[in-house]
Amino acid sequence: MPPVPPTAETLTVGGITLASRLVVGTGKYRSYAEMARCLEAAGTDCVTVAVRRERLVNAAGENILDHLDPKRYTILPNTAGCFTADEAVRVARLGRELLRDLGNPGSEWVKLEVLGDTRTLLPDPIGTLDATIRLVAEGFTVLVYTSDDPVVARRLKEAGAASVMPAGSPIGSGQGILNPNALKICLEYLKGDDPDYPVIVDAGVGTASDVAEAMELGVDGVLLNTAIAHATDPLRMAAAMQAACYAGRQAFLAGRIPRRLYATASSPDEGRIGHSAGG
Repeated sequence: MPPVPPTAETLTVGGITLASRLVVGTGKYRSYAEMARCLEAAGTDCVTVAVRRERLVNAAGENILDHLDPKRYTILPNTAGCFTADEAVRVARLGRELLRDLGNPGSEWVKLEVLGDTRTLLPDPIGTLDATIRLVAEGFTVLVYTSDDPVVARRLKEAGAASVMPAGSPIGSGQGILNPNALKICLEYLKGDDPDYPVIVDAGVGTASDVAEAMELGVDGVLLNTAIAHATDPLRMAAAMQAACYAGRQAFLAGRIPRRLYATASSPDEGRIGHSAGG
């Protein structure tokens, strides 16, 4: 499939500039080789690795880091699977030490998740805020997964999060953007006096149209994993996600026409047969 033309815009988060607005996870693929091909097809230059959940070495003896070129990708460690602030802070520290050894520019980054329960995988707002405050104080660049609650989103930004990442829908659900109005209010609260503040939709994407919808709302990027890894054809879906991210961003910048109740002719009335200026 032909590559999507790169946008001239870049996205800067916590002092690191990304050429792609699509952040892709590394879990759930059938093999590391498939993962590597999909990351390339998605056009991403930032990938996230679950420090706690992912085995660095699989059953075949392969190390996931052998398939992630630290010169090609900014590696974003995440705290997936953590259910307390203490646990998340500990895992973030482990991720930092791991990436320091690799010399990766994202060594001070963390994608923070503090989950409330195993059934919904929704964030625990109190634990998430607590962990954000503690990690920021330790010098981390915190990209924080949260619900689409605008008040919680604003509190997380005030706590020092480099990027607030509201969920489109529950993790891995594939339901897409369930509450676009809530996301719009999040954007208003987070960007109202700071238009360059990066807001990334994290979780719930099922297909390419979900990515396009999120980008058309005005978010700065989308983070996804399952929608590619569990697609029938992951490589083709990865390419579709790249195209959707680009198209949605360009549509947002272009500005959509207003919605109207009634039709508006696309061709002018003037000059049609039987029409004159005097009626």
